[in-house]
Amino acid sequence: MATKIRRKTSQKQVVRFKRKLRIRSRVEGTAERPRLSVFRSNQNLYAQLVDDTKGHTIVSACTLEEELKDKVGRNIEGAKTLGNLVAKRALAKNISQVVFDRSGYLYHGRVKALADAAREAGLKF
Repeated sequence: MATKIRRKTSQKQVVRFKRKLRIRSRVEGTAERPRLSVFRSNQNLYAQLVDDTKGHTIVSACTLEEELKDKVGRNIEGAKTLGNLVAKRALAKNISQVVFDRSGYLYHGRVKALADAAREAGLKF
């Protein structure tokens, strides 16, 4: 008899998911102004530009990539470097304006550092 293993979701995750749904009801990316989506795990940070009308990822970057893996840590400095990298890749594809989607995370720490670095590198949001 096989039993299903069910992962228990903590109250913290439930609250973040509800916050994420509220944000996503208002934020939508287009081809001219894609959505800069951020995912923060315990170990790494991921960022991608998404065109929601087509459902395509235009640009993506994470702290696991070879060019970032050895150079930066998985902290605020790493988030700044990741923000610069995403902005450079977006500007190379002629994208200068984005909509920021923090995915329910508080605008603090690594998420804020990534957003500020992307702004300094030339993205407008």
